[in-house]
Amino acid sequence: MSAAAWPASAAGAPNSASNHLTVSRSGPPTPPSEAELIDGCLLGRQLAQKQLYERYSARMMAVCLRYAQTTFEAEDILQEGFLTVFRTLGSFRRECPLEFWIRRIMINAALRQHRRNAPLVAVSDGDYPETLASEEFTFSNYAYGELLNVVQELAPRYRLVFNLYAIEGYTHKEIGEMLEISEGTSKSQYSRARVVLQNKLARLQPPTT
Repeated sequence: MSAAAWPASAAGAPNSASNHLTVSRSGPPTPPSEAELIDGCLLGRQLAQKQLYERYSARMMAVCLRYAQTTFEAEDILQEGFLTVFRTLGSFRRECPLEFWIRRIMINAALRQHRRNAPLVAVSDGDYPETLASEEFTFSNYAYGELLNVVQELAPRYRLVFNLYAIEGYTHKEIGEMLEISEGTSKSQYSRARVVLQNKLARLQPPTT
């Protein structure tokens, strides 16, 4: 090929800013934005639904595991939650991050699962210590896996109250309304759940910092 067939910069023209060829390289595709995922799902596009699931499923599985007693139960909660997500996505007003909205749906799915499979009956006081946990005790020094294991061993009602208050940030008044118990009962069960967790963790290896 003669020099005349190349662009001026490649042919060595005096006024060229560069004597090198510019090679166009296409990088990896840009992930869709949250708004694009939502719009695609609302249009019934299966790819958008798949991408939304893949983006949030791992984080939502972590949420479900805290409320479930087994991995299988957590998977059931996750599946029910995402079915609700795709069915009701049109009601999402985009006033908060999509992840926050999906997380709330997963929590509600977990509550429904517990009502079906493990009725929230009162736990016998004889099964749990009366002494309240010290407020100075913190769970942040323990590895996530250690804490998850002992949380899953809690009785269903105590596990729910602990998760809703300590992790999700609901008030005891809100928890009482969600579980149809009094505010005082929520406070008492949370304190006893802390005692149980504290005692179980104390029997494990030294805290992980």
